[in-house]
Amino acid sequence: MALALLSAAAVRERAREMLEVGSSGSLANFRIEPKRLAPTADFVAGVIRNGYPDLCVPLHARWRHFVFGGRNLWSETVREARWRNAASRARAEFDLAIVSVLLDAGVDPTWRYRDAATGLEVGRSEGLALASLRMFQAGLFSADAADPLRADAERLADLSEEMLRKAFDVNEHNPMLGLDGRAQLLTQLGHVMLANPQIFAKHDRARPGGLFDHLADLVKGQALPAPSILHEVLVHLGAIWPDRLSLAGIPLGDCWRHHAIRRDDATDGLVPLHKLSQWLSYSLIEPLRGAGIEVNELDGLTGLAEYRNGGLFIDMGVIVPSDPAQIAQPHAVGSELVVEWRALTVALIDHLAGLVRQTLGIGPREFPLGSLLEGGTWTAGRKIAAQMRPDGRPPLKIISDGTTF
Repeated sequence: MALALLSAAAVRERAREMLEVGSSGSLANFRIEPKRLAPTADFVAGVIRNGYPDLCVPLHARWRHFVFGGRNLWSETVREARWRNAASRARAEFDLAIVSVLLDAGVDPTWRYRDAATGLEVGRSEGLALASLRMFQAGLFSADAADPLRADAERLADLSEEMLRKAFDVNEHNPMLGLDGRAQLLTQLGHVMLANPQIFAKHDRARPGGLFDHLADLVKGQALPAPSILHEVLVHLGAIWPDRLSLAGIPLGDCWRHHAIRRDDATDGLVPLHKLSQWLSYSLIEPLRGAGIEVNELDGLTGLAEYRNGGLFIDMGVIVPSDPAQIAQPHAVGSELVVEWRALTVALIDHLAGLVRQTLGIGPREFPLGSLLEGGTWTAGRKIAAQMRPDGRPPLKIISDGTTF
């Protein structure tokens, strides 16, 4: 029963139920304006055309955030690396993607990373990505000084908040909320991997890249459905999440309670969203394909329940607060207001996808949901936020613990 919640299908099913309740006017915190979906689709389609005139949009993955001004810093690293084979490279890319995504759970809009090598000064997700890449290149996560481009469980388990503080250049003039939560995620990741060598240490010391070997063994030359990547991530990394719900001893990760979602079993009221784990799953597709493993069923994953996608729907008037005064107040991640908003976001992205594809004249095979997220909703959410508010903040204030978004 608990394992059923560790899936993209459960996220989509319960998000759709939340939208049905919202469309009937029965949610306490938001109402839905379906007439605003078409203008939103037009806005998103315009953003896509502007950014990708050929409509060849890559998946929404961490790899996009390593590109600055047309310069792909990870590709430059790859050219200098000396991996034995494609599997060795894939393990390193799994190491980087998993650690980097876990470090990117939202950040103060004022925080900046100053990169000595390029002279860049970057904030938000791109700044977190660049900082994590530099940490990886410097061997911060490696237990082998001769092999810096790796992350080892023993090293992650001993990682301190102070080490991250220094690496992120955090100080009183450059604050970062949730730094302790990020450090805790990485140390928990290290402990989980050390405790599960059968998954993470099949061909090497325990490391995030061991998940590549596990997935490769599962498919044995067959295509790997994208939802299966998510399931394995949730099952084998679920214990890293702090202070979260569990069911029958199984940690549920990014899963919360809302009274509108009813079941006649122990999952009553539970709303899985799995934002970071799904973004991580999208980010693992390219390393898998690079190692010769076909990944299919990309639209089996869902849209991401995060502040740019969700902010787009609020700013465009699709999701309307029942009490506008609530928008000005900070809300905990587990509050019913935030759970409603995030679930509605997931369901509405599915509806938006069809409208945007129709507007662009392109099908789901050429333009999967991950491409809509990358070229469209995430970018459009940031763009409309900048138009609506001088500092570009999302419309809803979330009390971040550094482990959700």
